[in-house]
Amino acid sequence: MPPTLFLSASDPTPMYQQVIDQIVAKVLAGDWPPGTALPSIRELASESSISVITVKRAYQELERDGVIVTRQGKGSFVSESIEAPRALLLAELESHLSDAMRCAGRLGLTRKALHELLDAAAASPDNPLEGSAT
Repeated sequence: MPPTLFLSASDPTPMYQQVIDQIVAKVLAGDWPPGTALPSIRELASESSISVITVKRAYQELERDGVIVTRQGKGSFVSESIEAPRALLLAELESHLSDAMRCAGRLGLTRKALHELLDAAAASPDNPLEGSAT
């Protein structure tokens, strides 16, 4: 069974979204490979000290997005396809990039200045991307 999630009541992100984000991250990282059984809704709610309704909402959204599948009477499992979680993360990245562009606009930055900031971030030794900019 997958390890417990680490949820924070002090995080402004809603609990159901924290559950979603952590499950997607674990699936994409390969920590929870396809076919891995997830804790039952009641089990995860109990372990995480959150409501069953919160976990149920997270599982429903994960299933709708193709990250997990639920088999009646057997439980929920990581989907055999990782394309759905990748698509979710790509949509999240695009949203962050849109936010960055809006923020740059409020700061009065030019497109070139924004590119320079992105290039500087890519050149950082903390950059996790392969083939980072030089």
